[in-house]
Amino acid sequence: MRVYIDMDGVLCDFETAFARDKALFTDTAYPQSREGFYLNLSLIPGAQDAMNVLLTADNIDPFILTAPSIYNPLSYTEKRLWVEKHLGFKWVRRLIISPDKSLLKGDVLIDDHNSGRGQEGFEGRLLHFGSQQCPDWKTVLSTIPLNRF
Repeated sequence: MRVYIDMDGVLCDFETAFARDKALFTDTAYPQSREGFYLNLSLIPGAQDAMNVLLTADNIDPFILTAPSIYNPLSYTEKRLWVEKHLGFKWVRRLIISPDKSLLKGDVLIDDHNSGRGQEGFEGRLLHFGSQQCPDWKTVLSTIPLNRF
């Protein structure tokens, strides 16, 4: 089963950093446009352990699927560096950066948005992370059938 995991709002805490930087840098319309924004995002609770579970499950082929920021060309590099820093180099080879998530074929997409970056056109099942049905990583792992031996 191919599973794609979004970064912002699923693996890293985009919203808290956005609100903080919006208040600190009032002259900046898009806080995510600042150098270092993506590199310094905090890890979402449970994400690191969940990613290790997904990677070691026999029936799961997991990939990180994130959209770049059109306001920050450094987002490509910073997201890649963030992945290595928080999840390890093994995930760098599983990082996909695409502005349209519907371009990829897969079974499950874990994302904090239902639309806007091609989520609505994804051919598989969308797990809306942070929603009532899928509020956290514990729920995500109980929703995906995992084979671990």
